[in-house]
This record gives sequence, C-alpha cells and structure tokens, in this order.
Amino acid sequence: MSKAASKYGNKKVTIDSHRFDSIAESKYYLQLKWLEANKQILFFRLQPRYLLLEAFDKGDQHFRKIEYIADFEVHHLDGSIEVIDVKGMETEVFKLKRKLFEFKYPHKLSLITYDEKRGFIELEKLKKPKWKVKPIAKRTAKKVGYPNQKRKRTSSGRL
Repeated sequence: MSKAASKYGNKKVTIDSHRFDSIAESKYYLQLKWLEANKQILFFRLQPRYLLLEAFDKGDQHFRKIEYIADFEVHHLDGSIEVIDVKGMETEVFKLKRKLFEFKYPHKLSLITYDEKRGFIELEKLKKPKWKVKPIAKRTAKKVGYPNQKRKRTSSGRL
C-alpha cells in the first residue's frame, strides 16, 4: 500500500494495483471486496464512466462531451445497481453532474463519507442534525425570566 497527496489534501493510496484518491475510498474498496467475497453483493466495478452529454459542434465551436466518473458501481443481490462516490464534501461541479446523472440514469447515486464514530455514512445524513435544538436564551427565558422581561400580573394582583 503506497501513499501520495491529492488536490484536496487527501492521501492517494494504491491497493491491489488500483490507485484511490483518498484513504476513505481505499477503505470502501476493501469493504466492497469483503462484501463480494461473502456473497453480500453480486459484484462491483471501479471507476465506472457515465456519459452525461454528447460532444457537439455549434457554429465554429466544438464542445467536448461531459462524463461522470464515479468511484464504484455496486450490483446488489436483488439486481439493483448503486453508483457510489466517496467524498468529504460536495463540490459545485459534482452537484451539477449529479443532476445530469439523476436525469439520465435510473441507478441510485449515493454520496458517502467516512465518519470516525459511525463508519461509512451518506454525506446528507452526516450534515443533517437528528433533532432541532432551540437556542438556550429562548428556553431559559420562559423558565427563569430575565430582569428586562416584563412580568404579568396574576388575577390576585401579585407579580
């Protein structure tokens, strides 16, 4: 296993003569190998390419094709196909390519990341809090009351 640096500060890793852009991506590769060996998935592919837009000419200008190269394509036991990208963050280019992919292909596209506490998790689930917490000032104002807060008189005339 050898390591080098990438453009986002990730360390590139080589396992089984495959070069991965990050340690997390290489860990996910090892996980997929285990799932395949233990018959939890049918098989998986590395770096599958998906054509999002054909090359075209307009006037005297040539526009190159747009492709999306995912990290993995997983073929599940039920026959479904899941396309997986391992990322630490969602870039603007990825957001655009994701929209084009979702429009053109029926496969599920999962964006996952590695969390030290929970292992591999979808990036969306990691970003969203499980519950909403009210700001402390609003919660304590009702219970304790602050000096500047107006007090209401009760029916007996007391404060």
